[in-house]
Amino acid sequence: MLKVLITGKDGQLAQCVKSISQQHPSLQFIFKSSSELDITNFKSIEAAFSLKQFDYCINCAAYTNVDKAESESALAHKINVTGAKNLAIACHKYNVTLIHVSTDFVFDGTATEPYSEDSATNPLGIYGKTKLEGETEIAKILNNHFIIRTSWLYSEFGNNFLKTMLKFGKEREQISVVSDQVGSPTYAVDLAHVILRLIESKSKSYGLYHYSNKGAISWYEFAGEIFKLSKSPIILNEIESKDYPTKAVRPKYSVLDTIKIENKEKLKILNWKISLETAITNVNRSTKYS
Repeated sequence: MLKVLITGKDGQLAQCVKSISQQHPSLQFIFKSSSELDITNFKSIEAAFSLKQFDYCINCAAYTNVDKAESESALAHKINVTGAKNLAIACHKYNVTLIHVSTDFVFDGTATEPYSEDSATNPLGIYGKTKLEGETEIAKILNNHFIIRTSWLYSEFGNNFLKTMLKFGKEREQISVVSDQVGSPTYAVDLAHVILRLIESKSKSYGLYHYSNKGAISWYEFAGEIFKLSKSPIILNEIESKDYPTKAVRPKYSVLDTIKIENKEKLKILNWKISLETAITNVNRSTKYS
C-alpha cells in the first residue's frame, strides 16, 4: 500500500482529496494541517519525513490570497517558496515523490491562445511570482516531482468563487462581475482525481503539467452559469476590470493548454459546465444534510 502525505489539510484541494479518498483503497492517506506540519520550518518537515513512512507527498499548503499577498510578500514567499523548497529537500533525502500544485498566475495574460508548459512566464503580482519561484526551487532540487499548474479552482469545500456566488445569489438583488478576464474554471475534485490517478499508476513521467477543465470563459459568464443552475433571480451586471480595481493585477487571459497531461496520462478532461453541475449538486447535498 502506497502511503501519501497531504499537507495543508484544511485547504480546498486537500479536502477534495479527502472526499474521494475512500475510492482509492490502495492508498493510505496521512493528512497534516499547518499546525501539525509547518512546511516553512524544516525541522517540522524533518521530524515527519524521518519516520520514512511516505511514498508520495501532495503539497496542498499554499498562500493563495492574491490581493493580500501584495502587502504580505514575506509571508507569501515563506510559504510558497521556502515551504516548497523545504519539501523538495525532504523528498529528495527520503526518496518521496512530490506532487506540487501551482497556478495560471505565473503568466501575464497577454497571450491569445492557451498557454503550454513551454510558454514564457511573467507573473504580474506577488502571488504568481512566489508560486513560480516555488516551482523553480522544486525543479532544481528534486527529479521525482510533478508540478501541476491549474486555474480558477472551486468546489463545495473552502472559500471560492462558486460558494461566494451561491451566497450572493441568495442574499443580494444584483451583482457586478468582470467580463474581460478569461480562463478555465476547474473543479478541484476533478484535479484531486487526476493527482491520485498519477499516484496509482506509479507514473514516472515527472515534470511540469497544466490541468484545468475544458472551455474558456469570463468570470461574468461563469457567474451567469452558476446563477442559472442554482435558479437564482439575481441580476448580473457586466463590468470591466478597470471598474473593479484590486490590489493585485490579474491576467486578462490565462487559459491553459492541457494536451500534455491528456496524452501522457490518457485523460479525458470534462468541460467546465459538466463539472459545475456536479459541484452545485454536491453543495446542495452538503447544505441539505449539514
